Amino acid sequence: MTFVLPTLTDIAEPALTQALRSTLDNKTKPQGSLGRLEDLALRIGEILGSITPVLEQAQMVVFAGDHGLTARGISAFPSDVTWQMVENFLAGGAAVSVLAKQNGVALTVVDCGVKHDFLAGLPAGAQRSGLQVRKAMGAQQGTADSSVAPAMTAAQRDQALAHGVDLVKGLPGNALLLGEMGIGNTSAASLLLSRLAGLDIAVCTGAGTGLDAPAVQRKTGVLREVLARHPSANAPLDALAAFGGFEIATMVGAVLQAAQERRVVVVDGFIATSAVLVAHALQPLVLQRCVFAHRSGERGHEFMLEHLGVQALLDLGLRLGEGSGAALAWPLLQSACTVLRDMASFAQAGVSGKSAGPVTTA
Repeated sequence: MTFVLPTLTDIAEPALTQALRSTLDNKTKPQGSLGRLEDLALRIGEILGSITPVLEQAQMVVFAGDHGLTARGISAFPSDVTWQMVENFLAGGAAVSVLAKQNGVALTVVDCGVKHDFLAGLPAGAQRSGLQVRKAMGAQQGTADSSVAPAMTAAQRDQALAHGVDLVKGLPGNALLLGEMGIGNTSAASLLLSRLAGLDIAVCTGAGTGLDAPAVQRKTGVLREVLARHPSANAPLDALAAFGGFEIATMVGAVLQAAQERRVVVVDGFIATSAVLVAHALQPLVLQRCVFAHRSGERGHEFMLEHLGVQALLDLGLRLGEGSGAALAWPLLQSACTVLRDMASFAQAGVSGKSAGPVTTA
């Protein structure tokens, strides 16, 4: 199958933007005094096409997959941690699990290509609550080792993209929070950043799951080999197939579909932003629908954000992934909408607004 890109239209509406600005400026406060919260309210209003936006049935989706490149020792943890953490998500014990629950956000975990059978022992056709199995064909062992071969075939990549599209089509609500799990996926994200942004791999590579400085140097060397192994993988979809991550590819499809549906896309950290990096290279208008939750402590994330020309809401030194930063930022989005909808205007409150002229004294 060949993946067909969802079509995005420009959602910029000058009249709506002006109405949103006027609404914010006439709240009972000095203009601009709520700082970036006002920018956030404006962004959400533009995405949802309303001066009284309501965020409904928010969906946190954690995309999971394994990476063959872990055989080269690029992670501090073994690949088995991927499936073990998926079980932790489903059991409600992970950071993203408790934060999603705290904020009333529905959590779905998607097996995009984990080296584990989460339905083993269950009757045929049985499902597990909170889990969707959407492995691409041949993804039972995760991606291939990208230092030897492309991480995914073109057919696998296209199927993973289509799975992301179909997944979002089946979810309720108007907000999608991105999360991920996959030992080795900081390497895939670093490779995508290096190739798509034209940066040296040393700039893009960080500690991942906690590597020390010598191990980061070894990881960087391996990633340099991978880039050399795939010199012609320059187009976004070619780079995605070469450097991989079934979870990243599925997330790209999900982002594109959510953008087409004008959902608010809340982007977590380094890995989630790498999916947006690819989606943006395919459809630049995707950024109109995105809110970037936080700047990760992972080295390459600041360069990703800079390349995209965006600013994150939070900077807490997080580098856990999972969607934890998106969950932490979620209350800010709710607050922005509440201010826009419910805060009184000067006229409604009977409060004098900003003076029309200079104040003089006799």
